[in-house]
Amino acid sequence: MPEGTGEGAAVRAAVLDGRGAEVPYGRAADAFAQVGAVADAVLYEGYLLYPYRRSSPKNRVRWQFGVLLPRDWVERDGPVTPGLSGSADSWYQQTECLLRTPRADAVVRVRVRCLQMQDKQVEAAGPDGRYRPVESLRTPDGTTHLSFAEAVPRETDLVLPLRELLDGGRTARVGADAGTEAEALPDGTGRTVRRRGEVRAVTTVVAEPLAPELFRLRVRTENTGVTADPGAPRTEALRHALLATHTLVGGDGLEFASLIDPPAGLAQHARGCRNAFTFPVLAGPPQQGTTGAVMLSAPIILPDWPQVAPESPGDLHDAAEIDEILTLRTMLLTDEEKTEARATDPRAAQILDRVENMPPEVFARLHGAIRSLTSAQTPSGAGRPAWWQEGGDDGLSPATEPVLVDGVPVSGGSRVRLRPRVRGSDAQDMFLQGRTAQVAAVRHDVDGSVHLAVTVDDDPAAELHGWYGRFHYFRPDEVEPLGHADVSDPGPVRSARPQFPRPPRPAERPEEGRCDGCP
Repeated sequence: MPEGTGEGAAVRAAVLDGRGAEVPYGRAADAFAQVGAVADAVLYEGYLLYPYRRSSPKNRVRWQFGVLLPRDWVERDGPVTPGLSGSADSWYQQTECLLRTPRADAVVRVRVRCLQMQDKQVEAAGPDGRYRPVESLRTPDGTTHLSFAEAVPRETDLVLPLRELLDGGRTARVGADAGTEAEALPDGTGRTVRRRGEVRAVTTVVAEPLAPELFRLRVRTENTGVTADPGAPRTEALRHALLATHTLVGGDGLEFASLIDPPAGLAQHARGCRNAFTFPVLAGPPQQGTTGAVMLSAPIILPDWPQVAPESPGDLHDAAEIDEILTLRTMLLTDEEKTEARATDPRAAQILDRVENMPPEVFARLHGAIRSLTSAQTPSGAGRPAWWQEGGDDGLSPATEPVLVDGVPVSGGSRVRLRPRVRGSDAQDMFLQGRTAQVAAVRHDVDGSVHLAVTVDDDPAAELHGWYGRFHYFRPDEVEPLGHADVSDPGPVRSARPQFPRPPRPAERPEEGRCDGCP
């Protein structure tokens, strides 16, 4: 398939060493191949959404993640504000991570990946032999051809000795050239012309020592292009942008530390890493370690060791949705809708082919899977009867029953400081780190685990949350007990139930149960 047809094969630039010389590709792809499925899911996230038709409103506003546009266009109204992930337009993307190595000859390998926008313009042939642009064209063979914006995957690999990165770093071009290809349509009815604008960009990689055998690595990719008109609409600026930009970082003779759950002794260094418009995580085969051989720095917040579900038969370009639901919805598209989707983009046609020809056993696997079951543990001693036995709940009082936290009894009304173990990428845990809260109840799960139901002290809706039983839940080892001296302004102790009567329910409707178990 010729370059630029939108079929999705990555177009790779040469692998370069720190001085710009080409080197054999070889092992540069070995570790990265293990995260290829996840990286591709990031590359095409939101590329084309159900119902995969050009006419769908959600497919008229595209390219939402990792978009690096020319700086003069992005900052026409002022400087950009850095954020954790890349859902906002920017002109740069910066990754900082920690690497450890005892070797003086360690080599860092960086792969920068993105999409380059490609305009697919259908042109009808006139009687005078000239072509004119059209939105759609139906050829004699019954095929409909639509004008649409496609994208070509691009990636550049850099192979850089660590010692050179410690000596000022290296910069390499990672953009893409402009190009045009034309493809004739059947029976001389017209042609399809694909055009790509030039994308100018560079990636700079530097390293700094933090401690013996410990370094901070910075990978910064910038769009260095200039727009002809900074006031042009976004659709015009996108022709010179890097789309869905993300970075893979690996190497020889080194390992990377998790920034979400850093190894012992590296938490302070992890907090010192400054990431802008991207979120680096450990990547590779599923495991539980806090170090790994590859970092995936994506414009989407992911957990360490992200995985594509093995039951998923292919990408639907919407990883936040459930495969089974999207598959069922796609099956129910009308013939007219399917015809339009196929004409919209080759990747939409692939999705339709896969869904329409999916074997029953493959579809059945999409219904769900359980991966977190553990063996039941029989409690030692003569404790309370099991919850499903008569009398098993006798004596339980979630609002008053205490649980020991660091030797301190904690129960309803106790104040604590939240110290969630940020394993993964739970945004709520990140936002609540270090905040003070009041315990509303101690909850016991059917599997024997204990959680504290809390409301955050400075939440203006805390009393309302207590009334409805909408709490944040933390394990006892995720909180610190506080005395009144530890809280600057604890405020009044909030009751889990307000002191005013509940609003009456409509007579014709049964009362719904509350999640806190109260009537």
